[in-house]
Amino acid sequence: MRALSAASVPKANCRCYRKPYDTLSLSAGDYGTTSNQVKRNPGRILVLPCGLTLGSHITVVGMPHWAHAEHDPKIAVLKEGDESLMVSQFMMELQGLKAVDGEDPPRILHFNPRLKGDWSGKPVIEQNTCYRMRWGSAMRCEGWNSSADEETVDGEVKCKKWIQDDDDGPEESKATWWLNRLIGRKKKVTLDWQYPFVEEKLFVLTLRAGLEGYHVNVDGRHLTSFPYRTGFVLEDAAGLSLKGDLDVHSVFAASLRNSHPSLDPQKHLERLSKWKTPTLPEGDVELFIGILSAGNHFTERMAVRKSWMQHQLIKSSKVVAHFFVALSGRKEVNVELKKEAEYFGDIVIVPYLDNYDLVVLKTVAISEYGVRTMAAKYIMKCDDDTVVQEWPEEDYPPYANGPGYIISSDIAQFIVTELEEHKLRLFKMEDVSMGMWVEKFNSSKAVEYQHSLNFCQFGCIEDYFTAHYQSPRQMLCMWDKLVNQVKPQCCNMR
Repeated sequence: MRALSAASVPKANCRCYRKPYDTLSLSAGDYGTTSNQVKRNPGRILVLPCGLTLGSHITVVGMPHWAHAEHDPKIAVLKEGDESLMVSQFMMELQGLKAVDGEDPPRILHFNPRLKGDWSGKPVIEQNTCYRMRWGSAMRCEGWNSSADEETVDGEVKCKKWIQDDDDGPEESKATWWLNRLIGRKKKVTLDWQYPFVEEKLFVLTLRAGLEGYHVNVDGRHLTSFPYRTGFVLEDAAGLSLKGDLDVHSVFAASLRNSHPSLDPQKHLERLSKWKTPTLPEGDVELFIGILSAGNHFTERMAVRKSWMQHQLIKSSKVVAHFFVALSGRKEVNVELKKEAEYFGDIVIVPYLDNYDLVVLKTVAISEYGVRTMAAKYIMKCDDDTVVQEWPEEDYPPYANGPGYIISSDIAQFIVTELEEHKLRLFKMEDVSMGMWVEKFNSSKAVEYQHSLNFCQFGCIEDYFTAHYQSPRQMLCMWDKLVNQVKPQCCNMR
């Protein structure tokens, strides 16, 4: 089965709908044609041009494949003489739009039934979210009802029991079974599992958007409920992806949005003068902050403008912060980006198409801008990208591994000079590149390396400098707690 990345789905398609709520459907043999003028897709995905809304529901009719031997050495870790590890699993994902080439789209909901289990050895269903290619905490359903003291989702338990009841199946009660297991009873005790997905057996699954979370029913029976996590809203869902060991017979979606909030230009731009960049100072700047961003990350930039860019040091222009954004492959994104740059005055557009391999050029641009335009004493880079590191040598040079770093202006000037003299070695990992440049600078002039735990991932400690991997809503939430409650308190996990 192939899966189409939701990155190619333009949200503007939702302009074509006329009814208050619309339906979309796919059928076997024609995965990519919907009933409402949405263009054909080469992969198996249900396009949701305007996302979901309260009450939206998607129904999938499918059949899991027979289990097959797992050959991935990272998964199939077997002892000598053991039989091959058998695997049958599929993934149903609500995906958002990815930002740049080389980045996976966000997983707003990842629903992963594993018919043969995983490390537990029993059938399991795992649910999770993934933002900027960083997974949240997984929620696992393993056959038992959620505990009575655990919070519910719209009144439904998070995990529904699928192990057969004691009085109409196993010879022993669960209490006896667990007792025998604890005391080391050698007799093999079996349980009759009534897992909802069976190899080569048709199922009907319905995913519904409730007030507090997503609900999954299989064959008319409630199975799981997954609470919404901070960082995503219903309209963010651009498509439903289905992949793995699964034959999909049909997919049907109903009660969908007929418009998307981002299509309103005035609302989209939020043209309020208080969010504009303050007048630049006439003298030197103490600290210049360059923020890496992507063309379609308007929501992320607005969250930064409304939170830590409201700090008094930035409002007074003692510290200056600008976004560094490359051009998008989508013309409509570039048009909106230029309007945004002209209005807010805090965007530097670098003249190339956005790609993870070229992120290092944004760092060079930050150094050059900080030295020549801002004449800043220190230059800081904020990082919001996560990529696999690749390096041609055995070891990386010493580099700042974390959500951000600060360099002095003489190092930034050295980088700019090396670039102009065509001696600057570029590597696609920008933080590794910075370590390489500082190492070279250190060979002629001593560099003082300082490590601070205040550059942290979550921002839950006193006097933190940065908090990494924060979605727009988490950023605003954390800023509100810091300003109004005067304490660095984390918000809900994704």
